[in-house]
Amino acid sequence: MAQKVPRQTAHRSSKTGRFVTEKYAERYPDITERERIKRPDWE
Repeated sequence: MAQKVPRQTAHRSSKTGRFVTEKYAERYPDITERERIKRPDWE
């Protein structure tokens, strides 16, 4: 059985592709994407 890998919720700008803060993402929801990133270093 495979182990579960911890995940982090991150926000990314649709225009530039860079990560942005959660506060910025809430302010501009039309130009940001929410994504889940695998973080094996969080074990």
